[in-house]
Amino acid sequence: MEMTSLLGAFAECGVVAVVTLDDAGRAERTAEALLAGGIHAVELTLRTPAGMEALRRMCRAFPGMCVGAGTVLRPEQAAEARDAGARFGVAPGLNPRVVTAAREMGLPFAPGVFSPSEIEAACELGCRVLKYFPASFGGEATHFQTVTAPYAHLGLRYIPLGGVSQATVGAFLALPGVVAVGGSWLAPRAAIASGDWDAITANARAAQQVAGLTRTARMP
Repeated sequence: MEMTSLLGAFAECGVVAVVTLDDAGRAERTAEALLAGGIHAVELTLRTPAGMEALRRMCRAFPGMCVGAGTVLRPEQAAEARDAGARFGVAPGLNPRVVTAAREMGLPFAPGVFSPSEIEAACELGCRVLKYFPASFGGEATHFQTVTAPYAHLGLRYIPLGGVSQATVGAFLALPGVVAVGGSWLAPRAAIASGDWDAITANARAAQQVAGLTRTARMP
């Protein structure tokens, strides 16, 4: 998937579910619950031993979903994620080695940034889509707005994660430069572990309703 296509997929969905699985066997059911609520984009983190296998299973079972790998910290993880079927990769920070490796292997990649220096370093590496992490403090988007404002003329696109909630998703989506928002509130680890698929679907549906209203409000 090229970055332009990825941007289109993110913009269409508006919300990316950040999923951490302790049991790869729950990958398919988690994806089904999110899809039932209208969420088609997933960042499946590689924070657990089950992460890569869960990514492989979700990509294989749901090729129509936009499933990517999260917490990609090493170049070899980027390669493994691509081979597992990931359509994109993201990281909480900016590692030039990972960004370069992902670009060379054709994996769309959004490094994590939080400061002006990190945004400029990402631009120097050719990145135009950035994961803004952590996105807020106490649910506020003030830091994001202040730090990204000087770079508005560059046409960068951001995916804020970390601190975004059901209550603030609409406010973040309405900000200039934001192509989508993400968060783990959609599919909490506790809900996945207990098999509370209805709760995950309800979270997804509520987020999609907000995203839809925000997109409508932004139309000229």
